[in-house]
Amino acid sequence: MIPELLFAECVWGLSTGGSDPPVGRLYLVDTITGDPEVLQADAETYYEKLLKKSLSTPDVFSIPGRGEVKLEDSCVCFVPLYRNNPTCKLLLLTDPKDKETVLAVYLSQRWWPVEDVVKTADPARDGLILVQTFGERIVLFVLNCIIFGMLEGSSANDAFFLPHSATERAKILWRNGEAAAFYSVKMKGSLCGGTTSQCYLLPVLDTIFVQRKYRRGGLGMKMLHDFCQSFLAEDALGISCPISAAMYQVCQKFLQAHPEEQKRLWEVEAPGDWSQRLNIWLKIQMESSPSGKAEVGSCMEKASTTKPSQLDQMNKGVDCFPGVGQVAGDTKEKEDDRTAAGTLNSQGPEEENLVQSAGDAQQSKGLRKREGPGDLDGEKATKQFKTTP
Repeated sequence: MIPELLFAECVWGLSTGGSDPPVGRLYLVDTITGDPEVLQADAETYYEKLLKKSLSTPDVFSIPGRGEVKLEDSCVCFVPLYRNNPTCKLLLLTDPKDKETVLAVYLSQRWWPVEDVVKTADPARDGLILVQTFGERIVLFVLNCIIFGMLEGSSANDAFFLPHSATERAKILWRNGEAAAFYSVKMKGSLCGGTTSQCYLLPVLDTIFVQRKYRRGGLGMKMLHDFCQSFLAEDALGISCPISAAMYQVCQKFLQAHPEEQKRLWEVEAPGDWSQRLNIWLKIQMESSPSGKAEVGSCMEKASTTKPSQLDQMNKGVDCFPGVGQVAGDTKEKEDDRTAAGTLNSQGPEEENLVQSAGDAQQSKGLRKREGPGDLDGEKATKQFKTTP
């Protein structure tokens, strides 16, 4: 699906009878500049002109392996770039034969193929880099909502990702000139949701995703280690509850390699007070004991009395908000290619499918089939995760 060569020439073009060669080898994240509001206004102007032109002689967008796609009203739509902020939107081009497949994003007076949006020609973009620029926010959106939520997601689950918020802390892992993975964090003190004043009591690993072709390369372990190293001053760090069995295997491998983190990593429900935490290393050990799940089940209740002084300190000046942090699935679903949150396939020594949802994730059973990417708007959007054999 994605060309192997980093600097392979882009041959996608917009025309009325052919394809125009691109200028240079820079990609969207390397070139995007200007006020996001101005860029959106430009896209809205283009969209209005497109609607008028499509009635007579529509432009076409040429994609290798797919042929030419007519730029018509039925194939283009605006979707929100950020969760809970419908004013900032992106213009997308969808496949006329499959409305759930996004082909390109319109920005800076041109269409960018999805494959190019997640690429860079800047050699300085390598490894884990904090998302800061508007261009990087777009890359995060494409990884999160398009590549995983649509292209690598399972339509059988009839659900997809919610976009991240405009201020959500996230890091993109760049490799070989491409955004290979990302993870996001709910920061200590940040709001648990858009309709509450209650806040997280500790940093919580919220979402993680590795592109399919980059799995089994240790990227999940790398991001988990980076998460821990980013908050060395914190006594406790969270991963959103519940965590799948496969994700626990990765946590087990990580904690065996880094025993100093065994007391810091907790499976938590938001906002993460001690009654909502379960020590991950303790659960790993208890799961192998004869009493197993019975002991683990009672551990959450005991957690509130294990460190009362620390609980008081973390609760100081911060409200509680239980019940946030839905994660779905288990590795047993890999046989029918179903979805799992917090899932790493247990077949390989390294992670095969690292996908973790926390915070605002919602379960999708019984959700009606979506009409297309336009359903990203509002509460219709749902985070969803796919496990592949």
